[in-house]
Amino acid sequence: MLELEHGFRVVDVHARLDPDGESVSTRGREVGPERLERELHQAGVVKAVVSPGRRPEGMGYLRANNAVARLSVDRPFLAFARIDGPRDPSSRTAARLRNLTASRSESHADPEDVEKYGYDDRFYGFTLAPAVDGLPDEETFDRLEDVGLPLLVHAGADFPPAVAAETILRRDLPVILAGFGGFPLDRDLMNEAIEMLDDHDELYLDTSFVRYRDVLERALLEHPDRVLFGSGVPETHPNVGVMEILTLDVSEDAMRRAFSKNPARVVPELGPGED
Repeated sequence: MLELEHGFRVVDVHARLDPDGESVSTRGREVGPERLERELHQAGVVKAVVSPGRRPEGMGYLRANNAVARLSVDRPFLAFARIDGPRDPSSRTAARLRNLTASRSESHADPEDVEKYGYDDRFYGFTLAPAVDGLPDEETFDRLEDVGLPLLVHAGADFPPAVAAETILRRDLPVILAGFGGFPLDRDLMNEAIEMLDDHDELYLDTSFVRYRDVLERALLEHPDRVLFGSGVPETHPNVGVMEILTLDVSEDAMRRAFSKNPARVVPELGPGED
């Protein structure tokens, strides 16, 4: 595939890295570090946040997180530690009742894990996919808040923005909702997440899998400082995500903010001085 030539400095807040020989992804393409680096280069992406794909229930993410951190050394990757938890993210009454007595298993992330990741210079934030990995308990969220690193949250039909507001956004830490909170292709949820930006100062939206031009343009015009470029690689080639932004009817300044300035404000290590 030909390399894109766009003249922007682009960083990516949403990429998946499958450790060689250790991936247990349950769906989608697997991608190792060499291929990921090559695809990012083709899209003109100079640096990317990476985290592991889904692990089987009960396995936890300690080994996968450490593998991703190891594979990020001397590559243009910033590792985010993926975490999980015992609580059901559903807003149903039955789920809420179960959560009253839910307790962590040995495989779930606990406050000590969060502290270790948070003060380990190999990690720059956290990734959470509540619909498949559950929600951490309150004690673990307390420690996430203490550490203060950004949290990338996979939101969408199975964990909509409104539920994220009830469970996560009340916390004092930077939160990035992947895919504008509307995966897969739920325009209403995406617009709902954009509206929530007015009430949540530390909420940001990444552009992964947002294929509606009007939604992207609305967010960049109404909240130019809160949109971060995310490709969703390897489920989609990063060229696709970059072109989605380049073809919008917005200013070059708005594009530059999404591609580089905004991500670097949330994750300082993505800034140009860190290349």
